[in-house]
Amino acid sequence: MGDDLGDEWWQHEYKSDASEVEEEETEQKKKPAEKTKTKPEKRKIVTEKPAKAKKKKNNEQNEQTIPPRKETRDEKSAKPPKKRKKKKTITDVLATSEPKPGCPADLQDLVTQYFKDKRSVIEQEELKVQDSFFLSSNDLTHTLSSYLKQIAPKWAKIQKQHTEKSSVVLLVVCSSALRTIELIKQLTSFKGEAKAVKLFAKHIKIEEQVKLLQKGISHIGVGTPGRISALIEREGLSLQALRYLVLDWNWRDQKLRRMVDIPEIKQDLMKLLESGVLARCKEDKVKIGLF
Repeated sequence: MGDDLGDEWWQHEYKSDASEVEEEETEQKKKPAEKTKTKPEKRKIVTEKPAKAKKKKNNEQNEQTIPPRKETRDEKSAKPPKKRKKKKTITDVLATSEPKPGCPADLQDLVTQYFKDKRSVIEQEELKVQDSFFLSSNDLTHTLSSYLKQIAPKWAKIQKQHTEKSSVVLLVVCSSALRTIELIKQLTSFKGEAKAVKLFAKHIKIEEQVKLLQKGISHIGVGTPGRISALIEREGLSLQALRYLVLDWNWRDQKLRRMVDIPEIKQDLMKLLESGVLARCKEDKVKIGLF
């Protein structure tokens, strides 16, 4: 047997065993090497995800923290200015429409709206302007004299019967001193022998007007609501003999405003009506006319 295989058979067997052992060792070495190669790749994939997420968060934070760029003066001036719509004034409205004569409902609505938020419900009822308070209104065809002749046809008799000082029978209320002078000139054909006094504040002290009213008998007073109210408060002017209160309602100034379209004058007029005029109207002793 030993002869057939030769003397070196054991060497071959040993070599084959050794080679198998070497192959197994190399395979075992390869396996851990492969594992070590794959592990870092997995780690890279894992580590890349949070890095991208951080970048996104940083970008979002930067977008939030960076303020918007402000426009420079040159850029603003380069833009065309925005056109603002102009609010229509009373002048604009009236310039394109025909004037309408005043009527009792106009004054009634004005008084109601003015005292709506300023007086209690009971006080508002006391200040309510009734239809029975009014005379016929001017239809825009009358002068002041012709209108007064219409509402006071017995004026000659009335003026002779008036003998009280610090009082007038007829009050004409207008918006300004210039309008007062103009209206007094228009009274020429109506007043006859009656005395008319100017009741406005311009260049005339209130003390002078009080003395004038106390000195003699005046039949007609023409003036602004502010000064007339002040005279009533100081008891320089009495409403005891008053029978006619005429409001210069339809006249308009250069800006086409009526007396009641000017806030200050409207306030003074409401004060005048509240100071005893409406109370006398309720007693049927005073009538209101809209000229």
